[in-house]
Order: sequence, then structure tokens, then C-alpha cells
Amino acid sequence: MELRRFRKGDEAALFHVYFSAIHEIASRDYTREQTEAWAPADMDQNRWASHIRSIRPFVVEMAGEIAGYADVQANGYIDHFYVSAAFAKQGVGTRLMLAIHEEARSLGLSELTSNVSKTAEAFFKRHGFYVVRRGYPVRRGVILQNALMRKERVNTVDRSDDTQET
Repeated sequence: MELRRFRKGDEAALFHVYFSAIHEIASRDYTREQTEAWAPADMDQNRWASHIRSIRPFVVEMAGEIAGYADVQANGYIDHFYVSAAFAKQGVGTRLMLAIHEEARSLGLSELTSNVSKTAEAFFKRHGFYVVRRGYPVRRGVILQNALMRKERVNTVDRSDDTQET
């Protein structure tokens, strides 16, 4: 398992991870209509690539294939945190969470926040996050459910969990 920073050219592979995580993993907690609104197959790839370049995520590769990616912004917000269905429950999520915590400490952050899917909520709880409030974002006219989660002591992370997520 190799952890590295995003490189120009990763955009399409990261979209595949994102799409897989939502349509194959999160689909156990969301309807088909919700997953299609959240991660449409016809997503504007130029817009996608621009956003991915702006968040500069960490990337995990396994056997030369991108298995997952996650970012943390300078304000402590985790915008994306996704693991490919092909690599679920193999430690990719935990490796990404460790990288986020290391980066947060190097940035001097005291807390992390993220809008987390129902599917990822238990994973984030195992890593010390708690629910601040429930949210109901609308994507393409479809209501989803998520939770704003926060972790206040960034210097602690549970290394025992090896699940993934969205």
C-alpha cells in the first residue's frame, strides 16, 4: 500500500474510485435515485478534474491501482474521502485517515470536520469524530442524507480499524 499526493493525470482514476464507492458501497444506505444524483455517470469531467486539482488529495495505490483518496483543507475540512469498492475493508480508509491526521498536525489544526455519508458515519466515529448535526443536501433535485461530523483533538487517531469510505 503506497500513500502519495495527487498527481496531474489522476483525475479519471479518482472519478472511478468516487463512482465505485457511491454506486457499489454507499448504495446499501442510499437508493438508486440518490446514488445516481450524487455520482452521475454523465458528470462534467472538466469540472470534476478542476475540483480534484483544487483539493489536492492524498492517494493510496495498491498493486499499481488507485484504491482510494482523501483530502484535508487548510481549515480542517475533509471534502472528499472515498475508497474503491474493489479495495474496501483492506486498510485503505485507515491509511488515508492517518495521513489526514498527520497533515492536520503539521498544519497546526485543532479540529477536523466533514459532511459524511450515512455509509461512512460509523468509520468516522471509530476515528474519534462525532455528529454535530444531520443534513439533507439536494443533488439534481434529489434529497440525500449526511451528517456534519467533527473531531476536536486531532492528535489522536484509532489505528485499529481497517474499513473504508465514502
